[in-house]
Amino acid sequence: MNESKRNSTETDDWEPLKAFTNARIALGKTGVSIPLNESLQFRLAHAHAKDAVYSQLNVPELQAILEKTGLPVYCLKSAAENRDIYLQRPDFGRLLNPSSAETLQKLNSPPADVCLIIADGLSATAIMKNAGPVVQLLVDKVKQAGFSLAPLLIIEQGRVAITDAVGEWLRPRLAIIFIGERPGLSSFDSMGAYITYAPQPGLTDERRNCMSNIREQGLPPELAVDKLMYLIQTAFRMQLTGVALKDNNELGASTVYPQLPT
Repeated sequence: MNESKRNSTETDDWEPLKAFTNARIALGKTGVSIPLNESLQFRLAHAHAKDAVYSQLNVPELQAILEKTGLPVYCLKSAAENRDIYLQRPDFGRLLNPSSAETLQKLNSPPADVCLIIADGLSATAIMKNAGPVVQLLVDKVKQAGFSLAPLLIIEQGRVAITDAVGEWLRPRLAIIFIGERPGLSSFDSMGAYITYAPQPGLTDERRNCMSNIREQGLPPELAVDKLMYLIQTAFRMQLTGVALKDNNELGASTVYPQLPT
């Protein structure tokens, strides 16, 4: 085989589909290997994913963004003291540290309809990029629907189930936690939203609804908020979330938000 042919890149039949996805498809090949450029892109994506796991919330910046909603914002921490403990002990990320639990206890506010929580999860990068516009838009929609809102909570080193620890003290009818998802090789900045009706300690994940891949290249803020409002109102009507609550709202359909009887 001559040198020029051995170093040439053979294209893949799936090449046209690359226009519709960021997934690593149709990489082509050079000889028996993938092309050098694709190999380097893979290493770069892997580095971005690792960086996202160890990224940190810029709490003052995030707090300033969320305060634009007009709601009070409280900054809390889980029982995981640092990132290494957070990764090694998932159970610590599901609990509030004593100081944060005391902060919520002292609020002594009446139970609200909806409580919104923002946690770093496995990608603080995702939260810094996506949480602000989604939360601001959702707060406006929730208010328009006539529901009351608890103070906004930022939780460092938090896992999804820390929602239940918050529920023990604030007793909201429904809680939504926005959290950085486990980074993928094409989506290190993806945010998830988990919805829990009547959050309280002892619940399991089958009692929650999950919305994934909230970001501009996935589910953009406007569509995410439309789907969240549908789930919020359906959850109040059915008085539950989880496997029994199905998302039957057509993606992208226009939605009106009258307050439903509960």
